Amino acid sequence: MRRRDGRRHPTRPHDTRDGELDAVETANWFPKIARKDYMVGANLSGSGVDDPDAYFFEHYACGSERNYTNYCNPELEKMYEQQSIEPDQTKRKQLVWEIDRRLQEDAARPMIFNYRLGTCRSQAVHGITIMVNSLFNGWRFEDAWLGQ
Repeated sequence: MRRRDGRRHPTRPHDTRDGELDAVETANWFPKIARKDYMVGANLSGSGVDDPDAYFFEHYACGSERNYTNYCNPELEKMYEQQSIEPDQTKRKQLVWEIDRRLQEDAARPMIFNYRLGTCRSQAVHGITIMVNSLFNGWRFEDAWLGQ
């Protein structure tokens, strides 16, 4: 892979594929995506709550502003709605997995990176409740205390 100045990429000097790496400021990135001004774009998009409703409708629904690839499958959208109203969590999980499988098969937005998060816990820390639906919205420390 070569840089714009013609030099080989330092971490991949023997890679013979040609391409250009265009580092884009965040303020310019989203307008660039909206214009479809890219061939391959790395976008760490996510949702505040780890809930399929938010993610499916925001990123894969026909006409959604954050559906950057313009993927549209009305049949699959019916499944988004079906999983959303399913009261049985086991059935809902199966529907979500089926939707995810179809999205991957359709290459709706190919995943090239999987962002994993975790938490660390200690028996000495008390008063912190970790949320069950997200790693992003439950870090409240006003009641936390360190014991022995």
